[in-house]
Amino acid sequence: MRDRDIAEVIALIRDAVKVERLPMIDAAFAERPDPYRILISTLLSLRTKDEVTCLADGRLFALATTPEEMVRLPEHVIRNAIYPVGFYRKKAETILHVSRELIEKFGSRVPDTVEGLVAIRGVGRKTANLVVSAGYGLPALCVDTHVHRVSN
Repeated sequence: MRDRDIAEVIALIRDAVKVERLPMIDAAFAERPDPYRILISTLLSLRTKDEVTCLADGRLFALATTPEEMVRLPEHVIRNAIYPVGFYRKKAETILHVSRELIEKFGSRVPDTVEGLVAIRGVGRKTANLVVSAGYGLPALCVDTHVHRVSN
């Protein structure tokens, strides 16, 4: 393939994706990234549509914006705030666990490495990569399981 062909292919791809909406995380935190909110929002977004995640995120973060505030909320309050996200009961439990871990092991600061993030139970590589890239502006590649399966 010649250099000119590569430029044409890139132009075609850019034109094709112009009509695509940004994922919720990219759109919501483009101007002012907050690693904690990105982490929690990403946990909410797993197996949930962006529209539902955005509403749940807004309700939850109206109640608590830091790990310290989050752990003071009863689990049933978190469940009610995030409903109807998929697996909302388990996610409420995970949000509390992750918030406690951040306080106890990281001084309330969200780790800026994939390794630090995946050390927290409930945080996988995709979530960790998204927090590192969107929350800290560091290079990281988020690969959805479907993308991985199809590319193989």
